[in-house]
Amino acid sequence: MAQAIILMGVSGSGKTTVGELLARRLGWPFYDADDFHPATNVERMSKGIALTDEDRKPWLAALARLITDALANDQSLVLGCSALKEAYRAQLRPPGRTGGAVRFVYLRVPIEVAAARTRERRDHFMPASLVPSQFAALEEPQDATVVDATQAPDEVVEAICRALT
Repeated sequence: MAQAIILMGVSGSGKTTVGELLARRLGWPFYDADDFHPATNVERMSKGIALTDEDRKPWLAALARLITDALANDQSLVLGCSALKEAYRAQLRPPGRTGGAVRFVYLRVPIEVAAARTRERRDHFMPASLVPSQFAALEEPQDATVVDATQAPDEVVEAICRALT
């Protein structure tokens, strides 16, 4: 059965790093949700402006299509996506899909770690100044696998694989 594993969390939690490693281990494609943002969203974030729910609508719709299409074609995937609110996560679950078709893994990190990692990135539009707004918007999931993402990326992948089996 095809599955979508969505690695969620704030900026700097390791979604891309861990996602690429996990996808390689599983032999599945990895998608970075940042690549699906409209140019206007990227521009806003680059200027240090936090996105609104309205700003996120087309982005979430594109991600929902990606997941729905993959599962309809019996293809598994790993997606790195902030999915900060339960309403966003609900939009990513294809209608009519039950069970483990879509599984969320919450990469939990303290704000200091997220801010430091975001400051260290060089080729990314998200400034560290927006990390506090991500924590303010974050609704920690009740139905996700929670992993301590302060560990080394390989250890995080191991923890995810153990939890998902």
